[in-house]
Amino acid sequence: MKHRIPVHIICAAAALAAAAAHAQSTVYRWVDKDGKVQFSDSPPPADAKSSTAKRMGGGGEDAGQVPFATQIAARRHPVVMYVSDDCGDYCAQGRALLSKRGIPFSEKNPQRNPADADALKAAIGALEVPVLMVGANVVKGYGEESWQAALDQAGYARTRLPGQAAPPAPPVPAPPAPRPADADAEQPK
Repeated sequence: MKHRIPVHIICAAAALAAAAAHAQSTVYRWVDKDGKVQFSDSPPPADAKSSTAKRMGGGGEDAGQVPFATQIAARRHPVVMYVSDDCGDYCAQGRALLSKRGIPFSEKNPQRNPADADALKAAIGALEVPVLMVGANVVKGYGEESWQAALDQAGYARTRLPGQAAPPAPPVPAPPAPRPADADAEQPK
C-alpha cells in the first residue's frame, strides 16, 4: 500500500525549509499515530513513530559564512597586508578592498614589531608599505588592479556571501585646522 503525502504537508515542509534558510533552526519530521508524515519546528509528541531532527541553517547575520572558493584560497594562499602607523589612505583603501571581497587576512606592522620588519625586508628588500602578500605572490604599493589580479590568481571569490559581515566603513580624514583670519597679514612678504 502506497502512502500519499497531502499537499498541505508538502507546503508546510517547503515553508519550514524557506524559514530555515534565513535563520538557523531545527526541523523535526515524524510519523503520527495515524501514519501521516508531519514536519514542525517543535519536537514531536511522545507517541510519534520514526522521528528525525535536522539542523538547518545559513544566511543569518551571525552565520560567518565564507565562500568555498575563498576558504580553499585562504588555505593555499594566505593573505598578509603590511602596514604602518602613518600609511594613510593607501592602507585604508587596501583594507577596504580586502573587506569588500570578504578576504580573511592578517595585518602586520613593521614599525611596531621587529619580526614583521625582518619578514618584510626579506620579502621585498626594504621597509615600504603597503605590501600585499598572497601566498608567495608579493605586490608592493597599493593599486586596486594589481591587488585584484593577485587575489583572482590565487582563487579568491570576487564577492562576499550575503551572511558575511559587512566591510567596515573607510576612515574619514580629519578636516584641516582653520587658519586665523589675520595670519596672512602678520607674515612678512
